[in-house]
Amino acid sequence: MNFFSRAHRATSVVALALAVALAGCSTQSTSSTADASSSSAASAPSVATSGTAAELASSIAESTHFDADDLTWDAAKETTISVANGASTAGGNDAAAVAVDGDKITISAGGTYRVSGNLSDGELVVAAGDEVVRIVLDNATVTSSTGSVVDIQSANEVLLFLEDGTTNTLSDAATYTDTGTDAANAAVYSLADLTIAGKGKLSVNGNYNDGIVTKDGLVLAAGNVTVKAVDDGITGKDYTVLLDGIYDVTAGGDGFKASNDSDANRGWLLVAGGKLTVASGDDGVKAATSLTISDGTVTVSKSEEGLEAAHIAISGGTVNVTSTDDGLNAAGGSSTITDTTAGDTETGAQDAPQGAPAGGMGGGGGGMDTVGDFSLDISGGDVTVNAEGDGLDSNGTASISGGTVVINGPSNDGNGALDVNGDLSVTGGTIAAAGSSGMAVTPSATSTQSGVQITFDSAVSAGTVVHIADSTGAVVATFVPTKTVASIVFSSATVTAGETYTVLTGGTADVKAGLGTGSTTGATKAMTAVAGDYTSGGGPGRR
Repeated sequence: MNFFSRAHRATSVVALALAVALAGCSTQSTSSTADASSSSAASAPSVATSGTAAELASSIAESTHFDADDLTWDAAKETTISVANGASTAGGNDAAAVAVDGDKITISAGGTYRVSGNLSDGELVVAAGDEVVRIVLDNATVTSSTGSVVDIQSANEVLLFLEDGTTNTLSDAATYTDTGTDAANAAVYSLADLTIAGKGKLSVNGNYNDGIVTKDGLVLAAGNVTVKAVDDGITGKDYTVLLDGIYDVTAGGDGFKASNDSDANRGWLLVAGGKLTVASGDDGVKAATSLTISDGTVTVSKSEEGLEAAHIAISGGTVNVTSTDDGLNAAGGSSTITDTTAGDTETGAQDAPQGAPAGGMGGGGGGMDTVGDFSLDISGGDVTVNAEGDGLDSNGTASISGGTVVINGPSNDGNGALDVNGDLSVTGGTIAAAGSSGMAVTPSATSTQSGVQITFDSAVSAGTVVHIADSTGAVVATFVPTKTVASIVFSSATVTAGETYTVLTGGTADVKAGLGTGSTTGATKAMTAVAGDYTSGGGPGRR
C-alpha cells in the first residue's frame, strides 16, 4: 500500500483526495438503488477514465478495499431477510446461506442481503469465509441484550448499504455475555474490511463499549449516520476514510480514528469530503500514523485533544476544534529524535506511513530539547481552534503555507497558542494565534512570509476588538478573541517585513470565526509592532 514517495506525498494530497472523491463520493448524489425490475441495485459512480485523476483513483482503489464495483449489484439476485421476534425468515437467491436460530441470524456465503423489520433481542452474524457480502439495511431495527448486534466474523469485505429514504437502528447490549480477548466489543464489529454507503439513515448505539469497529480497513462512502458510544465512536484499524455523507459521533473515549500503531504503512486516516461532527471524552479525531484532511467539514465540539497523529496535514475543507488540552497535536510514538543541544540523533523512528496520503515535514521556529519525527502542515482550508492547552502543537516541525488559521489558545502561561519543538515555517496563508504570553512561539527565520507579534502590557478581555493597521492607517486585520489574551501572532501576505504597524483596541468588527476587518473609529491605540521582530516567551517547544 504505497501511494507515493515521502517527498511526493506533501504535494499530492489535494489531487489524491480529488481522486478519492471521483472514485466514490458521487454515489451520495446519484440514484443508488434500483426498483425490482432493474438489472442493478446500485448505480456506478462517476469515475475519471483518463489522465492523472484516473491514475490516482486507481491508486486509491489499490490501496484500500473500496472501489466503484462495490456499489453495483444485480437486484434480481438479492436475498431478503425479514427480521421479527421469533419469526425471522429469508427468501431469494441465497436464502440457503441464511441460518435462523431463534433470533440469531447468520449469513454464511457471499451475496447481497436486504434486511428489514424489527428484532428486539437478536444478532446479525456474518461468517462468509473470504467472500464479499453486501447488507442492505431497509428500515431495519435490531437490538441485542447479550452482545454485538452486527458481528462480522469472516468475509473478504462487507458493505453496509443504507437504502435511500429509510431509517435504521442498531443497538448492542449494555453488558456482553462473551468478554474474551478476541470477542466482539462494539455494536457493529468487523474482522473484515468494512464500507458504509447509501443515502439512508443509520443510528448506532454502542451501549457496552464502542460504536462501529473494524479490525481491518474502514471506508465511509456515504450515509447519514449517528453514533453514540460508551467508549470509542468509529474506529478503523489499517485505515479510516471519510469520502462523503454526514457522520455525527458522540463518544466517551475517542471519537473517530485509525488505530494500527504496529505498522508504519497502516493506521492512517483521511477525510476527503462529507461532514463529520465529534463530541468526545478523549481525542476527537485520531490516527496512529498520519491524519489528512483535504476536503469536507470536520467539527470537534468537545475533546481533550482535537486532532492527533504523528503527522497531520490539512490542505482543504473546514476544521473547527474545541479542546480541553491541545487543539491540533502532532505527537505519538516517534523513533527519530534529534537532541538540538548535543546534535545527536537516535534512529528507529516511526516514519510517516508509506500507504497514507500524508503531509511532508515542515520547517520553521522554536525548539526545546528534542525534535521528533512529527509534522503538522497546513496548506489550505479554514482551521479554527479553541484550546485550553496548546492551540497548534508539534513535537517535531510545523509549516503553514496556505489557508486561514484562527487560534484562541490558552489563558494560562503553561501553554501557548503555538507550540513547536522544531521549526515553525510560515510561507503563506493567514494565521491569527491568540493566547498567553509566557510560552509564546513565533515563526522561525526560515519563514518567507512576515508577521506581527503583539504582546499586551495587560491582558485583553474576551470580545475585545483588536485592529492591526499599517502606516497609512489602513486596517490590515481585525481580530476578536473569545478568551482573555496577552499575546497575538498574526501573519498574512498583507504584512510587510520591517514596517511598523499600530495595534488598536475598540471600534467595530466584521469577522468570520473571529478574524476579518473592521473600523478603528473610536478605537484606542495600544502599541506598535515591527513586522518580523519576534520574541518567543518562556521557552517554546513544550509538550
